[in-house]
Amino acid sequence: MKKSIISLYLLTISIAVLAQGTKPITLEDIWINGSIYPSTIGGFVNLNDGKTYCQLETDEYQNNVVNKYDYATGNQTGVLIDGKAIAQVNGMDHFSFGSFQLSADEQQALIPTQTKSIYRHSRESVYMLLNLKTNKLTKISEKHIRYATFNPPGTMVAYVLDNNLYVKDLIKGKTKQLTKDGKHNAIINGGVDWVYEEEFSMSRGFEWNADGTKLAYYRFDETKVPMFDMTMYGTLYPQHEQFKYPKAGEVNSTVDVYICNLKGKRKKLELNSERDQYIPRIKWTEDPNILSVQRLNRLQNHWELLMADASTGKLSLSIEEENKYYVDIHDDIIFLKDKRHFVMKSERTGYWHLYMHKIDGPQVFEITKGDWEVEHLLGVDEKNQKVYFTSTEVSPIERHVYVCDIDGKKRKRLTMEPGTHEATFSNDFSMFFHTHSAITIPFSYNIRKNDGTLLREIETNAEFAAKMSEFRMGTTEFREIEVENGVMLNAYMIYPKDFDPTKEYPLFMHVYGGPGSQQVLNSWRWSNFFWHHMLASEHNIIIAVVDNRGTGGRGEEFKKMTYKQLGKYETEDQIAAAKKLGELPFVNAQRMGIWGWSYGGYMSSLCLAKGSSTFKMAIAVAPVTNWRYYDNVYTERFMRTPQENAKGYDDNSPINHVSSIKGKYLIVHGLADDNVHFQNTAEMVNAMISKNIPFDSEFYPNKNHGIYGGYTRIHLFDKMTRFVEENL
Repeated sequence: MKKSIISLYLLTISIAVLAQGTKPITLEDIWINGSIYPSTIGGFVNLNDGKTYCQLETDEYQNNVVNKYDYATGNQTGVLIDGKAIAQVNGMDHFSFGSFQLSADEQQALIPTQTKSIYRHSRESVYMLLNLKTNKLTKISEKHIRYATFNPPGTMVAYVLDNNLYVKDLIKGKTKQLTKDGKHNAIINGGVDWVYEEEFSMSRGFEWNADGTKLAYYRFDETKVPMFDMTMYGTLYPQHEQFKYPKAGEVNSTVDVYICNLKGKRKKLELNSERDQYIPRIKWTEDPNILSVQRLNRLQNHWELLMADASTGKLSLSIEEENKYYVDIHDDIIFLKDKRHFVMKSERTGYWHLYMHKIDGPQVFEITKGDWEVEHLLGVDEKNQKVYFTSTEVSPIERHVYVCDIDGKKRKRLTMEPGTHEATFSNDFSMFFHTHSAITIPFSYNIRKNDGTLLREIETNAEFAAKMSEFRMGTTEFREIEVENGVMLNAYMIYPKDFDPTKEYPLFMHVYGGPGSQQVLNSWRWSNFFWHHMLASEHNIIIAVVDNRGTGGRGEEFKKMTYKQLGKYETEDQIAAAKKLGELPFVNAQRMGIWGWSYGGYMSSLCLAKGSSTFKMAIAVAPVTNWRYYDNVYTERFMRTPQENAKGYDDNSPINHVSSIKGKYLIVHGLADDNVHFQNTAEMVNAMISKNIPFDSEFYPNKNHGIYGGYTRIHLFDKMTRFVEENL
């Protein structure tokens, strides 16, 4: 008998068709000629008057320009930065740039040039100071420097060179070195170490106060942190890049915070830096004498917001939170101009919501509440006592823009179209720059009034949508899948263009699945999504993406239930979802596979081992294979240390389950991956060889965690496509 779907709990939420053409999608379309990339708007910056903004663009002669526009009308009101004029004034053939930073008075700009990567996120550049009136360029330093930043009056620029902090007086043209003990792989002043950059999403380690008279900065002593070594190829004798990387259970940097005036006199805050703790954020309040400092214990379940008096160095506790799992660090905190209050996001009730607090401690009131989550705090209009934010109130797979009174009353949804919405408000909060997309609708950009009323469209991507209609692509369907004990998982599926429900198709699942992440979102997807469509319509494979327990958008208990046992519930859910989908009459349950990258590579490896009777093949790109090999901030947040939780580490590390692998397995890694080290793949391969377990592999010298550059991605996805063809 044909398989029945009566036992399945599959709820179709929506079905969307992206395109109905006849042109096949190719790897070249995705990775070489950019056929599937819509127009995007970058370099958008609000201007002081609240009525205009500027945008980085390219003129008809391919010169970089920053044009000024009126919010309401869209009329160009001027040119702020003109690459051609700059080249002429400074005797250059051409001047190109990719980003800029305006001074507070909008009379100067900092432009990074000759930029070089350090790690995945950090860069160093030759910074040019541009006088916007004369177009004259001046170098901040002859050397490559990091994090060059104006003070609020625009009279000083602070930067980091050779792990020391400097300040340049733009009026006098003089530079002062504020610290002198910086040393590579030892002492960092004004920056942060590798693990802070990667796991606390930060790189610049200094902040100007409100009137630009003081700097607060970090000093990292990473002397005792173990060294990691990466081999870089391309020379007769390969070179070795060494950097400090604290793996799970290992020693961290000792972190201090100093407050310094412009003469170099500094004061160290007594934060008990000898403790095993983190200082994941420093931020000045609107009071130029009060610095906020966030402190987090090593277990990351006790968080404190401290206020430091810059004159005395005295610290006082503003608020603290303890959590039975862990506390996530974020940037959704705004200090108000009254110098007495702030608005912040907290997960204290089990869902992310907004709260008003006094700087000196007590909570004033809860601004939002409910069984849904605030995604981002967009701004606080103090004049009109309004708070703007995005949330999941409509659905965990959508994001909408809302406004409410600062006391939480009169909450109003400002965006109505299904999908994902983002907003950047003008400085006076009268209008906002609005971005919208859905899984089959490319980005559109427009300007709206603060009540959500559409003023004008900037970019609809109609031309791109018409081009996409030429491609042969199937339908995308959102679903819910019930796995065990009534647990409902969000999912979407991609069907071949000529899908026939009376036939059987292989099923190929894509997974990430890491803590707080979401893959199942009604938003525009990028390259992998179109590779999936290529596999669906050109190779007759059904694609499924499922968000397991541990993912975000659905509250703390759903997200944090994987605590101390990463991989257990996530793989159980992926395997259970695959089995449910395998009961569909048009899915061939004997031909199901799974793939993922990074945490997804970890998941696909573990699913192939623990779900050996379910999955026939898996692809793992840059996978963690043993949590003992990964950095301590991330791993210990969810697992505690290996010394405390050895069983949690070992039970769900793929390297310990290679004996169970029966399907076809492709493992891929970049040899210069500073994040998930190649060590993970090398040891996984060693373990498989020791058990005589066959595998395929592909390695990319000098490539980091993203595995990109030149023809790298098309080479990788050609390999992956052939592996899918041969084994699924």
